[in-house]
Amino acid sequence: MHGKADELRRRDFLRTAVAAVAAGAVAPSELLAMEPDSRARAELASALAQEAQDAPPPVPLGNGEHPALVFQAYPGGTGSLYKRWHSEGLDPFQRHPIRIEPWVGPVPGDPEDIAFLPVHRLAALMRGGHISSVELTEIYLERTKRYDPSLMFAVTILEDRAMEEARQADIDLANGVYHGPLHGIPYGVKDLFTVEGTRTTWGSAEYADQVIDQDADVVLRLRDAGAVLIAKLATGEFASGDRWYRGQTRNPWNPEEGSSGSSAGPGSATAAGAVAFAIGTETQGSIVSPARRNGLSALRPTFGSVSRYGGMVLSWSMDKAGPMCRTILDCALVFEAIRGASERDPASLTAPFRFDADAELTAFRIGHDEEAPEEFLEQLSDMGARLEPMAGMPEGGSNALGVESSSAFDFHVSPDGEEPEPVPEGLEPREARRRGRFRRGRDTRALDYVQSQRRRLLLMKEMRDAMAGFDMFVSGRGHVGLTNQTGHPAVIVQYGFGVRNPDDDSPTTMPLTTTLLGDLFGDDKILSVAHAFQKRSDWHLKRPQLA
Repeated sequence: MHGKADELRRRDFLRTAVAAVAAGAVAPSELLAMEPDSRARAELASALAQEAQDAPPPVPLGNGEHPALVFQAYPGGTGSLYKRWHSEGLDPFQRHPIRIEPWVGPVPGDPEDIAFLPVHRLAALMRGGHISSVELTEIYLERTKRYDPSLMFAVTILEDRAMEEARQADIDLANGVYHGPLHGIPYGVKDLFTVEGTRTTWGSAEYADQVIDQDADVVLRLRDAGAVLIAKLATGEFASGDRWYRGQTRNPWNPEEGSSGSSAGPGSATAAGAVAFAIGTETQGSIVSPARRNGLSALRPTFGSVSRYGGMVLSWSMDKAGPMCRTILDCALVFEAIRGASERDPASLTAPFRFDADAELTAFRIGHDEEAPEEFLEQLSDMGARLEPMAGMPEGGSNALGVESSSAFDFHVSPDGEEPEPVPEGLEPREARRRGRFRRGRDTRALDYVQSQRRRLLLMKEMRDAMAGFDMFVSGRGHVGLTNQTGHPAVIVQYGFGVRNPDDDSPTTMPLTTTLLGDLFGDDKILSVAHAFQKRSDWHLKRPQLA
């Protein structure tokens, strides 16, 4: 009787063990290593082999398939978020057009002066019939081809496609069909996003010829808005840094230094006047950092505000896409065109957005941390802003990026499903980091990942408490590690002109920038305040002297 009970327990154990392996809860090698008895280990190995033979093969996964668990950038969840909006009389689906002042006076005769005009001024030229989309596109294509060899910001220049879209924009306008303020405006998109018929390299030589034959959601929305795509712009390899397979993307203000990353190409091309605006992405600083390095205006939106579908995945719970421009008003125009939920991105949602081009700073409660530049705070105070010091930021984080990026790139690291070989010793530090980048999350236990995400929610609540009563706060570098975990929006705005980092080996004279961090889904407020500041300053109109 005792032997029969033991046999039943043995069978139950084998069934449980096989099920655990099939569910991915434990690796077969780990399970076998845990069994000390050689006979039992042999039986377990046989059962696992039989299960592998009988079971249907798992659905192959690439980089983009979204997990069933979806991150929400609001501690109380979507239900409480919509309840809040309803109580404040906000309709997330209502659109509020942003008015563009008509063009008055003479039109610039120098193509370079036209190339550095902000989007909203180009829109006024276009709507007033002072320039055609074909003419404008030719200006930007010429500049892209002229400066890319030295700055290395372009992966693929889409000349034929761009000219076709520009001609269609002119035809539409002639027929009375106006798509909005981005109608006929040339732009570039980071080479993490797919474009039909065009390669998407992710900055890696291994994928230099990869063609994913579909248009990303941001590309589709900008096409609907009438914008003209002229180039796929460089990203650091697999969205890290500013180095890719052609070399290092350069800063137009100082070509001796890199453009920072990983939205290096969008940052450099926009600063060089090679595109009117660009679309970048951020997981942990990749819009904020190159915008600051290249002296741009930029918006890293609240997590979920813009669909990432068609973009390379690093982290399903942290990846964000946003505009990199010359002015804050331009950022508002582009964000209005690309924001909103998509059925192809489960984490996306439509939130209220009401940019106020005539905002009074007295209407906002603005905090600041110890990193906030005094010069910027003084200028805000002179404009009537109510400024108060922040009590401090919470500390903490999660292992989301390591685990999620390892999952997203498992197809690359382990295409045959086998455990990858360890990173060889003796490699150069950068090469060792590159080889090990998508492996470190493989060793994290499922339990540890879930516990980390639970602590992340606590961190989000602490951040909510820290910002209680504030609409936004000014920071220097922007707490990118913290605020990308919590999903908060950030705006980069120029506040002065001078030497950035004078102690560097290669100091650079350029627009100085700072960061405005907003409450969740307060993108419109931080844009409104930053725009009010730019109406009283001209730092954002400076441009680099290019050889």
